[in-house]
Amino acid sequence: MLIDTHCHLAADEFADDRDDVAAAARAAGVSALVVPAVDATSFPEVRACCARYPGCAPAYGIHPLYAQRASQADLDTLRDWLRPSGDHSPRPVAVGEIGLDLFSVDPDFQRQEYFFVEQLKIARAADLPVLLHVRRAIDQVLKNLRRIRVRGGIAHAFNGSRQQADEFISLGFKLGFGGALTHAGSTRIHRLAASLPLDSLVLETDAPDMPPAWLAGGRNAPSQLPRITEALAELRAIEPAELARATSANALAVLPELLSLD
Repeated sequence: MLIDTHCHLAADEFADDRDDVAAAARAAGVSALVVPAVDATSFPEVRACCARYPGCAPAYGIHPLYAQRASQADLDTLRDWLRPSGDHSPRPVAVGEIGLDLFSVDPDFQRQEYFFVEQLKIARAADLPVLLHVRRAIDQVLKNLRRIRVRGGIAHAFNGSRQQADEFISLGFKLGFGGALTHAGSTRIHRLAASLPLDSLVLETDAPDMPPAWLAGGRNAPSQLPRITEALAELRAIEPAELARATSANALAVLPELLSLD
């Protein structure tokens, strides 16, 4: 059993072959996928995607790179989408993808932080974990998490220090590792992935983004998760099956709504 805790299966990059991509993931042993939204307009696409493919679970939120065009009405929409629907629509397992991103040129940090903070409050009110985007903004994200306590979650594509990792863990978070750890130059990620407590790790692809080394910059896909698992298991000197069991258990612990999947 493998769980991809961060896969944008509803993205346009999969529009032409989404059925094949989902089938390939299942055939590769990926039993569950968490599919985050990036803005309010993508909520219906994420829901439809998760309703179509067994084992897919939605997360709804506003990505920091989409905060510039987000509105107060989008926050109201998010609240609505997190409420129990009363029908057979897939239940959200988290609020996400949310967070902060200081990598982009001249980011509007104040606007990003406003939408991040408001979504933390929404997640707290809904009693849901969060999927965090933390690119070059880990300290700023942690500052807000200390102030607005939520029900844990996942720090996606983690690439911080050991001290920062330990603080996320103390706040109830797991740390997501994916294709980046397969690149020879990712020495800090290698050290972290090898040394962090096993019960703090979850697996992800971030497909179609963040391809592993063997794809040479091509489109990533959830079917790559078994090879990513093997790469991480090698770093930790354990069997891939042991790592798969542990990381799946970690994902279910931090995203308990996954247990309700078919």
